[in-house]
Amino acid sequence: MASTSDIRNGLCIRYNHDIFKIIEFLHVKPGKGPAFVRTKLKSVTTGKVIDNTFSAGHKLEDVRVETHKFQYLYNEGETYHFMNTDDYSQIALQKATLDSPDLMKEGEVVTVLINAEDGLPLSVEMPANVILEVTHTEPGVKGNTATNATKPATVETGAIVNVPLFINEGDKIKVETDKGTYKERIKE
Repeated sequence: MASTSDIRNGLCIRYNHDIFKIIEFLHVKPGKGPAFVRTKLKSVTTGKVIDNTFSAGHKLEDVRVETHKFQYLYNEGETYHFMNTDDYSQIALQKATLDSPDLMKEGEVVTVLINAEDGLPLSVEMPANVILEVTHTEPGVKGNTATNATKPATVETGAIVNVPLFINEGDKIKVETDKGTYKERIKE
């Protein structure tokens, strides 16, 4: 059993007859009344995100998880195939369990959380940043840089990321995976 003081990003808990992963939390101590923890929980079975508030000291049933490195191989529709980098065994996961499948390119190494009790995969954690090549974007207009102007760009995985006007087709960019936002241009 864990309590609200143990809450951290990535913690898996059993709640409402399902397993949820904590993706965001905030400890709140108001001037009047008891303290509480505001959380965002993502269901590892359906991918649905819910907001929940736990009162301070609330007991949570945590799920013991193991982490393993897997390499993304390919996808068939909604099913994504991964290979364990240690023993080369393969698993197939549904798109709903992935955090940001549109930013994952073939060969990407990800961390898979596996339930230690039954050996079933719970969720896939991407690296903090990925480097992707821009395959299509409109050319930037000179003189249009008075503010932080951005334009949409399609990257090699098919995802659309807003980038600054100086980014061109063929440039490699670093993308933050949790928000899906442009971080910087990678120079070769």
